[in-house]
Amino acid sequence: MPNLSRRNLFLGALGGGALGAAGLLAVPELVHAANKLPLKIVNSTGRWSSDKIWVHIVGTELSSGRMGHVKAHGNFVAASLADNGSNGYATYGMRLSSLKSIPMPRLSGRIYISMGQPLKFKVVGSGSSVGIQYPAGWVKTDPSYQILHDFMEFTYDGGFHTNTTAVDMFGLPMYITLTGARKQTTGRFAAGSRAKVFAEIRKQPGFKKLAIGNLRVIAPSHGLDRGIFSNSYLDPYIDARWEQYASTTLTVVANNQTYLGQVEGSKLVFRQGGAIKASFAKPSTRDVLFCDGALNAPNDGVGGPIAAVVAAGLNRGVLHRTKQPIKNDDLYYRPARTNHYARILHEHTVNGKAYGFAFDDVCEQASFVTDPAPKSVTLALQAF
Repeated sequence: MPNLSRRNLFLGALGGGALGAAGLLAVPELVHAANKLPLKIVNSTGRWSSDKIWVHIVGTELSSGRMGHVKAHGNFVAASLADNGSNGYATYGMRLSSLKSIPMPRLSGRIYISMGQPLKFKVVGSGSSVGIQYPAGWVKTDPSYQILHDFMEFTYDGGFHTNTTAVDMFGLPMYITLTGARKQTTGRFAAGSRAKVFAEIRKQPGFKKLAIGNLRVIAPSHGLDRGIFSNSYLDPYIDARWEQYASTTLTVVANNQTYLGQVEGSKLVFRQGGAIKASFAKPSTRDVLFCDGALNAPNDGVGGPIAAVVAAGLNRGVLHRTKQPIKNDDLYYRPARTNHYARILHEHTVNGKAYGFAFDDVCEQASFVTDPAPKSVTLALQAF
């Protein structure tokens, strides 16, 4: 099966302000669990009782394209403007203490975990175009900003494809166990790692302000947009690569095809058999951290895969090596100016896998697992 990564499974269906067709259906509270996947959430936090932990399952129903939430018995309920309460926000949280195993319907979405109180969602849109704005822990004005929380992402389309993501932020240590054709675990942090991640971020020059109290560490991309991370941090490394490849060839293997790149004028141009296949303007620090802008990756099988390899090389500080991608992760993050946020997260996971930036799935470095015939999935909340 294809490599179904975070960027081609989740990003199209998720995010604050995403809209989808909606309409509240009358469905029974108890439904048959056929074709649903058992989800179990295990509380091993050691400090939060299960009646103080809230679970929110939100996403887009694959069969209809409607956004909504999942209730304890596995019902998908489409979002409605009536979900917004007197405070203007929808509460989709369920106490963990009230949940045993949730039969998951087929949708693409997120499972949010919050401590102490439920998160605030907002239903937006009108008529047949109603969607849900998700919490954004990197936005200071977000109504859930002061709530300790985190989330996993998934798509259940018969197969199950999931990750623990820190592309936006890191709040809680937790890991996924997916059982199906085989048993897979991803995202697990070593004991005591949460405190170490916070401490190391605060010690890293230029990254200190990304640690938001004891709530979360936000990604440098969002820190840049908030004005607490330098918008030119990676510029010296980016500039040096454009200078290097003005006279040297960069070989990129992407989607099982080989392309030769050189800077022509101001763009890094990739050719195959002499024909131009993709070209990229010199990206900014923001473009590299978000893996967007000049490094936007269309789902075209050519430019997209090349952009992913280039962005991964820039984030990991290995693009000076003339054959890409670099599979040896011992070579990653060596320059003084590199994506130390991603580096620190990778260093503290048990198997070295983390989703520190959007193209961290290049060379299978991401905390992502998939199974074509899943039997169960468990999200374990770790001690911290």
